[in-house]
Amino acid sequence: MPRPGETASAGHTVIDRKPAISAEERMHVFHVRLKERGLKSTGQRDDIARVFFELGHHISAEELHAKVKQINPHVGYATIYRTLRLLKECALLYERHFDEGQARYEAVGERHHDHFICERCGRIIEFENAAIERMQNIVARDLGVTLTRHKMELYGICSDCHAQQGM
Repeated sequence: MPRPGETASAGHTVIDRKPAISAEERMHVFHVRLKERGLKSTGQRDDIARVFFELGHHISAEELHAKVKQINPHVGYATIYRTLRLLKECALLYERHFDEGQARYEAVGERHHDHFICERCGRIIEFENAAIERMQNIVARDLGVTLTRHKMELYGICSDCHAQQGM
């Protein structure tokens, strides 16, 4: 099995890739897009965006608020939600709604990936699998349709939860 960061090949699954774009590079793009919209960079906005980009995983607004409060105790929920909406408008984050329905946010990446969600602990594992991608194209061809996008969410029990249960 390839190690994280390697390219998925036939049937192999690559998990938990490291982002190719650093938090600082994402912050630079954020500032450029703010200027394009005639908006200014503010301390609270920057704190929220920087924490979000540095985390590098799916997070709810509430979890982000708790993390940002550790470095800036004056940030409120309204500012968190406004900044998340702004990051989405700037095409720097995706808003996801997994099975539990709560919005979770992830930084826009360079490559498509799918998700496994643990039904016990809620862990979200990003993965890529070239065989799955090829199969989707075969299905689209067989249906006579053109795929424009897709999302795959697999649900089950992660290896950590299995180990805790002695499964």
